[in-house]
Amino acid sequence: MNPFDAASPFDARYYFADRAFFDKLNPYVSENAQVGYLARVEAALAETLADIGVCPRTAAAEIAHACKEISPAEVYEEEQRIQHNIRALVNCIGKRVSPSAKPYVHLFATSADIMDTARALCLADVTRAVLVPDLAALMRQLIALARMHAGTPQMGRTHGQHAVPITFGFAVALYVSRVGQRMESIVQAARNLRGKFAGAVGAYNALSLLSRNPAEVEAVLMKKLGLAAPEISTQVTQPEYVADYVYALTACWGVFANIADDFRHLQRSEIRELKDRKASDPKTQIVGSSTMPHKVNPKDFENVKSMWKAYMPRLLTVLMDQISEHQRDLTNSASMRYVMEHVAAFAYAIHRLSMTLDGVEPDAARMREVLDAGKDPITAEPLYVLLAMHGHPEAHEKARALARDARIQKRPLSQLLREDANIAAYLAKLTAEQLAVLDDPARYLGAAEGQTHAICNAWEKRVHAATLDKPRS
Repeated sequence: MNPFDAASPFDARYYFADRAFFDKLNPYVSENAQVGYLARVEAALAETLADIGVCPRTAAAEIAHACKEISPAEVYEEEQRIQHNIRALVNCIGKRVSPSAKPYVHLFATSADIMDTARALCLADVTRAVLVPDLAALMRQLIALARMHAGTPQMGRTHGQHAVPITFGFAVALYVSRVGQRMESIVQAARNLRGKFAGAVGAYNALSLLSRNPAEVEAVLMKKLGLAAPEISTQVTQPEYVADYVYALTACWGVFANIADDFRHLQRSEIRELKDRKASDPKTQIVGSSTMPHKVNPKDFENVKSMWKAYMPRLLTVLMDQISEHQRDLTNSASMRYVMEHVAAFAYAIHRLSMTLDGVEPDAARMREVLDAGKDPITAEPLYVLLAMHGHPEAHEKARALARDARIQKRPLSQLLREDANIAAYLAKLTAEQLAVLDDPARYLGAAEGQTHAICNAWEKRVHAATLDKPRS
């Protein structure tokens, strides 16, 4: 396919544009893959029927072989003729097997038994094979960055204003924890995906003609596919399993958008605490503006945020698909097809963020420069706490008034507080170490460095544990 014929900008600009990314995702998210997963479930059904003595082994083998040869093109052509996607698949399988095997194709199944099970199987596989390994790699990237700068002093910011000092590694450690927790949520949601094999209304009507305990047949089929059986279903499996999964992806994506926002703002001209390697590379040909030749924009971080804006609202569609009239209607038939695009775009967000993080470099010297330039106002917090610790009855108000006066007089707060006779007696009680904090904000870092290493230590183990669940062969 010519990518410039694609209707979706995701396909043209991202999916088809990166061959390695395309090759990794294509076995799971393409329409070819979706037909393949439907066929895999049909094959597993025939094998299950053979396991319980309903279908001859030779017939099951024929069906399984035919399922491997089915092409999306022939299934789509048959669907155009009969206007039913799963019956089209069944017909195509039936054409490839002997008359003695044909009766066992799709036996006891309704369409949703195949479709919902195939979707759960595909989502579980793409999570194990692509999303978790890529998230683990991103986590290791963030952990390495946090460790490297665990002790690099940086101005903390709240409400867009200077707050009190942290370290850059500590700021990154927050995202190590947030992304890590979201990764675990994705793993858990993927493990909880369910297929079904309960028939047209979920009551095992057809299977009850075969077995007095038809739920056991469903359980055997699900186990063969590596899925858990549902507690109960209608014609469709309970929609919350997929809704939980898509929410887990979307929540993780929101953390990516937050990282992207924070990092691109650190590249602002007036802050410049992150350096773009492209901007200092004499070989770069990156154009930041069609009219301002000097610009190198943080476009990759902006792209991560922008794609989150495009796909986050699609979670609402998945939540609307929770509602199906009585035992089933088709109001989710088109909308659920876009879940795979959501997965593919999320995978690209991991890829793009990782690539973008590789392209920036923290400027420790600039971070210290910003911290030193703004150190006087932020001395107000340790001043207030130290005064209160030593008995000053109005410590917060006194520190606030001194910080205000320092701003108005444009004088260092550290100098002004030492000239105030009203607090001289309290200052005399401070240790040398406590006084040093009032002069050097880089000494007022709290537990930032230690907590950064503790977070990194913990998540190195948890990331390793999350990657132990290997993809199916």
